[in-house]
Amino acid sequence: MRYDAQMTNFIFNDGDSVTQIREEIASLAAKFIAEEGAEYGAAKRRAVKQLLGNQKLNGNILPDNAQIEQQVREYQAIFFADSQPARLLHLRQLAAALMQELNAFNPYIIGAVLNGTAGEHSDIYLQLYTDNSKDVAIYLLNLGVDYEVSEHQGKRGEALETLSFIHKNEGVHLLVHDIDDLRHTDKNERANLSNLLTLIENQQLGTM
Repeated sequence: MRYDAQMTNFIFNDGDSVTQIREEIASLAAKFIAEEGAEYGAAKRRAVKQLLGNQKLNGNILPDNAQIEQQVREYQAIFFADSQPARLLHLRQLAAALMQELNAFNPYIIGAVLNGTAGEHSDIYLQLYTDNSKDVAIYLLNLGVDYEVSEHQGKRGEALETLSFIHKNEGVHLLVHDIDDLRHTDKNERANLSNLLTLIENQQLGTM
């Protein structure tokens, strides 16, 4: 897969395969994510616009997030091999300390800090599970944390309250779930504190 910083308005011919087009989109989207911290959905849309312009193509040409994630890993290995591992370790250690502080709310780490693709522009995302979302807000207020409230759409379309703040110069986002959601969210896309500490230990030993 080529990585060209000047990729723009790529012209596809009728003979080009959907697989080739999808790979080009994934490659450029990965560049936006690694270089600028773009969200996956926004990165895909921007890549399609930049590569295809107003071309009309049939079929589902968008790569899935797993394909883009793999491209992000490859991009970082090529361009950020000297800095990304240390950045990832820093964010994981900071996330672990936050999870210890927020232990009463059943914290789980998700996103790039968990899967290992976190870079310069990545924030920390934690899922919290509690009987009353207001308890999290009150807890932060008592700590003197200046946070902003927004909504984040869950995988089932539900609106999740998200509390965002800056901690030690890093962005932190707490996605507050009902305690019953612990049984429904994907266990493969989250990790508890014990699992995160294992990832940190393995990374420090050079096995991750």
